[in-house]
Amino acid sequence: MEETTGEQRPAKQAGLLKSFVAGGFGGVCNVLVGYPLDTIKVRLQTQPKPAPGESPLYASAVDCTVKTIRNEGIRGLYKGMASPLAGVTPIFAISFYGYEFGKKIQRRSKDGGNLTLTQITIAGFISGVFSTTVMVPFERVKCVMQVQRDSGKGMKYKGSLDCAIKLYQEGGIRSSYRGVGATLLRDVPATGAYFGVYEYCCEE
Repeated sequence: MEETTGEQRPAKQAGLLKSFVAGGFGGVCNVLVGYPLDTIKVRLQTQPKPAPGESPLYASAVDCTVKTIRNEGIRGLYKGMASPLAGVTPIFAISFYGYEFGKKIQRRSKDGGNLTLTQITIAGFISGVFSTTVMVPFERVKCVMQVQRDSGKGMKYKGSLDCAIKLYQEGGIRSSYRGVGATLLRDVPATGAYFGVYEYCCEE
């Protein structure tokens, strides 16, 4: 271990309240900016397969955007956004709480010593598990709301809350958490890499 000269500044540890406010506000901004693009992505991925000789419902992302605005207005790009907006604050708060928790349980002492990059990444994995537990029901509602118009079955859900209630009534908690395994496989490594790269860049 290399010796350091001078007074060593203790590592700062953000509290849950600070993480809740800062992370939640950042998450809200993230949703407001990125949600229209997410809507277009989901509609392109889930559009019905065209019959032989017919054109697809959406030819491109631009075509999907134009048709969505023409048929539903600007609000069509934000359909189902209430669910992720309601979820981003606790999701981001719990994500950073999980990250701090993951770092804390790996510290060998209480002197605020620095962790290795591997330990930081493991803390990120723990953060991914924490946040996914909260995120999946909101993600499920969001996706269902985004694709229901193109399903050809009419408007089954009036809004995000109505969708969440009906999904629970139809299949219980398992319906709300459908796809949680795939989400964990996606988000746990991604969150670990995110925090690992972030901390590495901050040290450089």
